[in-house]
Parts: sequence; structure tokens; C-alpha cells
Amino acid sequence: MSTSPRPLTRVGRRVALTAAVALTAALATAVPAAAHAEVEADRPRALAENVTLSFVSEAESSSAGFAALRVVLPEGIAPGDVTLGEAPKGWKLTAASDGYTVSGPALKPGVDAEHEIEVRQLPDAKELVFKTVETYSDGKISRWIELPTGDKEAEQPAPVLKLKAAAPGAEPVGPSTSPSPSSSPATSATPDPSPSATVTAGSDTEAKATNADDGGSTGVGIGIGIGLAAVAVLGGVGWWLVRRRSASPES
Repeated sequence: MSTSPRPLTRVGRRVALTAAVALTAALATAVPAAAHAEVEADRPRALAENVTLSFVSEAESSSAGFAALRVVLPEGIAPGDVTLGEAPKGWKLTAASDGYTVSGPALKPGVDAEHEIEVRQLPDAKELVFKTVETYSDGKISRWIELPTGDKEAEQPAPVLKLKAAAPGAEPVGPSTSPSPSSSPATSATPDPSPSATVTAGSDTEAKATNADDGGSTGVGIGIGIGLAAVAVLGGVGWWLVRRRSASPES
């Protein structure tokens, strides 16, 4: 006794589903993860003195390298109390009224920008926010300056350093009496990068950064949306073809 063949619609449904899953996986692996800017400390404790902060800006461009990083210091850390430690070769620090810029010869595309600063003393706080503006050699700007609001996560979060409670007996030190440095080289002196590749220092950095669109991680989100739309379209077309074939009379 012969068995009836598996309905064509069921086969078509499985084929379309398998193709959609495979294409979704391929698109997911093809889209790079969003970059981030991060900060760490060797002694993340309130009122700790002579603390080294390490900053990492992850590269998100395949055609241009980092040329400058603009960091807005949180309240309680004065630009004059910051000195540059490890940094890319040829980069130097320029102090501003609300933070500093480290800049120099552009890094190779795809290379993360890492630098360290030594802070005279951390303020008495639970966390510190270091809003960061990144400039690439082609003029592209990425702004990691956002903070979460309510239950909504920030798309481009600013680097945040969590602090432990101050050690027993720790006291704030007096303000620095030395003048704020205009520049402190990380290595041997090298020519400054062109103005187009350097972030302008000033107290209005945050306002400019908030109002402008860098097209960085937002572009990644758009790419993911387009990929998912393509999966839906291809799956729908495949299903329509299978239904049409099953509905056609056999010759």
C-alpha cells in the first residue's frame, strides 16, 4: 500500500523558515557590534589620591583612525590636577576649562585608542561620568555623552566609573596651586594634527555634542533594521512561490 506524499505546502514552509533563519544568522554575524568608550581605575575609591585612570575608545571605522579624544571631566576633578600617562605615540594632552583633549598622529583604522591619566585626587562621589567625544582622521565624530533616563538605556553611553566608599580617615586635599598645563607630551614632541582632525576645546562641548548626529552606532542600528527587513521580504517571497506552485494544477 502506497503512502501519500508529504504535502507541498508543509515542505515549502520548512524551506522558507530554514532560509530565513540562515539569512538572519548571516546578517547578524556580518554586522559589527557597536563600539564603546570605557574607563577604569587602578584604585576606584572616593578621595583616593594619585589614581591612574585608563580610557579605551573602541574603533568603529574601517577607513579612518582616531586623531583626537575630547574628555569632559566630572565635577571635583580640575584639569590642572590631571597629567597624561600612557598614550599613543606622539599624542599629547591639551587642557581646557572643563576637561582636556589628547591628540596626535592618526592611528591606523581599526585600532582602539587607549590612554591613561593620573588624577591628583578623586572626588567624594559614588560614580564619575567622563563624557567623551572621538574624532577620526576623516573628520567623523562619535559622541559618547549620553546617560540612561529612567528605564531607557543610552544608545551612546558616556564612560562611567563606579567608586567605592572613601577609606576611613580620608580627607579632601586642597586645590592644586600649580598652573593648569597647556600641554604635556606623552612621548617625543610631534607636529599637532590638522585643525579638522581635532575637537575644539571649550565649555560648550556638551551642547554641540548633544545637538549633532555622528551617525556612528545609529548607522549600525539602521543596518540591522535593513537586514531584518530583507529577511522578511525574502521569506515572504519564498512562501508565496511555494503556495503558488501548490495551487497550480498538475500538468
